[in-house]
Amino acid sequence: MPELNLVQAINQALDQEMTRDSRVVCLGEDVGANGGVFRVTEGLAAKHGGHRVQNTPLDESGIMGVAIGLAMADMRPIPEIQFEGFLGPAYDQLVNHGARYRNRTRGAIPIPLTVRVPVGGGIHAPELHSDSPEAIYAHTPGLKIVMPCTPYDAKGLLLSAIRDPDPVIFFEPKRVYRSFKEEVPEGDYTIPIGEAKLVSEGDDLTLVTWGASVFQALEAMDHLPDDVSIELIDLRSIYPFDMDAVARSVEKTGRCVIVHEAPLTCGLGAELSARIQEQCFLHLEAPVQRVTGFDTVMPYYKLELSYLPDAERIGKGVRECLAY
Repeated sequence: MPELNLVQAINQALDQEMTRDSRVVCLGEDVGANGGVFRVTEGLAAKHGGHRVQNTPLDESGIMGVAIGLAMADMRPIPEIQFEGFLGPAYDQLVNHGARYRNRTRGAIPIPLTVRVPVGGGIHAPELHSDSPEAIYAHTPGLKIVMPCTPYDAKGLLLSAIRDPDPVIFFEPKRVYRSFKEEVPEGDYTIPIGEAKLVSEGDDLTLVTWGASVFQALEAMDHLPDDVSIELIDLRSIYPFDMDAVARSVEKTGRCVIVHEAPLTCGLGAELSARIQEQCFLHLEAPVQRVTGFDTVMPYYKLELSYLPDAERIGKGVRECLAY
């Protein structure tokens, strides 16, 4: 079984699904011969043809509008938005049209659309290239949102997203694009959207996170005392999210810390915290803690890593929750 990094796993999934289903097409800025800004689509145009891996103008609204039209015509478009900050110009098309069209037509016209978007900080990119806007889109009925952090999960979730009848935003944490490799099956497999991953079992505290923050959480766990038992959950699916898995864990441990890169206020951690309070109140031994980005614009290079939750901040949150 080959070992792949995140970029290679996504590329393999795209290649295999384009081979399997002639309706699958990729479009976006420089996705053709250049393979995209992160080279995720490298080699696909040469193999499948320029008519199926289309370069587009620098026009995110146009990219999304064309992709929605293709989906309405029973194609399986995969538009790439180069960085998460550029989803803004496509917001109207995606939220007001793509997300609503199945309901608007009373189920007659689904929108099988997969929007690939590099997301998050940690690579010293400028403003509009390092944000984490997942909560904005999780608030939109009709959209599904996933954010895998490992190559194995990325391939399985991407294949599920492409085959899904509804629009899916496939967020790719760019900080871990090439940070490590793991074994990824060459064959076809899927991971259900809406199913969290239990990374490690524990009894003292539940740690919930997603994206690149999973690895900061693991680092934080390595620096805790040996007698502290942490249950780590990688949410993977932002919406729908696996509240059953979170609730089961919190009912067992009685404590929870939620970690995400996005700002604190109205981040997905707020919704998770509210759900935990509603469903697990009688099991809680301490208030739910959140370790997040700050309520400010992502800073430039010098302060970027200070903005992002690191192992030290996560460890502090865990210790405070345990000590309550």
